[in-house]
Amino acid sequence: MEPVVDTMPIGELLDERRHLLDVAHWMLGSGIVAEHVIDEAYWEWYALSEHQRDRIGAPRAWLTRVVGSISLARLAPSDPGRDPQGPEGSSGASGPALEDDLDALWAEALDALTPAERAALVLNEALGGAAGAPVGTAGPARRDRPGPVDTEPLDRARHSLRVRAARPTPPCVEDALVDAVRQACADEDADRLATLLDPDAVAFYDGGGKVRTLTRPVVGGPRVARSLLTLLARHPRTSVHTRPVNGRTGLVARYDGQVAAVICLDLAGSRVVQVWAVLNPDKLRAWNRPRA
Repeated sequence: MEPVVDTMPIGELLDERRHLLDVAHWMLGSGIVAEHVIDEAYWEWYALSEHQRDRIGAPRAWLTRVVGSISLARLAPSDPGRDPQGPEGSSGASGPALEDDLDALWAEALDALTPAERAALVLNEALGGAAGAPVGTAGPARRDRPGPVDTEPLDRARHSLRVRAARPTPPCVEDALVDAVRQACADEDADRLATLLDPDAVAFYDGGGKVRTLTRPVVGGPRVARSLLTLLARHPRTSVHTRPVNGRTGLVARYDGQVAAVICLDLAGSRVVQVWAVLNPDKLRAWNRPRA
């Protein structure tokens, strides 16, 4: 089966983002600022062409260096209005994530460093002693370069609605079909999963530019099956269940108890014609709020 480039299991996807957030938090001392830095780092990633991304052998290390570059720029003394002790009135505290991993002596040593020295040290540790020169552009200049508008997803969505209207699926069949998809993914059975998909099925992966995932639709039943199996790869900390999603039966994938993906399936007759996988952490916040 033809491989699908840039597909990642949800465990790796979340672990990568958590790692980048930890690095930014350690360097800047603020969770809120770290979120903005991570958004900029992923923007740098998606600003590259597909050919450029394919040539990066270790994307996680590349993103870590970009996070370091952006964080160092934010700590630069020349930044107008920047508190030399760190963002948001921080006096060099290492942050809760770092204190969990380091003993008191190591934490005190970090506190004695300047913000820039502490940032460089943490970045080097995060990269296993091979930080090298920071890469990426720290400033927002690239945000002024909009990419081409892709109308293909909209066209396919309209086609899906027409197909579903022509061949509606009864609720009982829908429940059984979605559960069959879940079971095929749990069994990692690509052939069985492909039989549940329309030969021309399409999958969309909505990462919102905040996680590293596919940027183009996956077209064709076998390729969609491969991408789903990769995303939902079996892992002790990953679980997938059927749940009501937007008034229909869908799939909810959790990693470490946190909702990491919500998957909507558009059906026509007894086949899946379209897959919508929401991976954007902003859109999943409502799913991860504590329930009263």
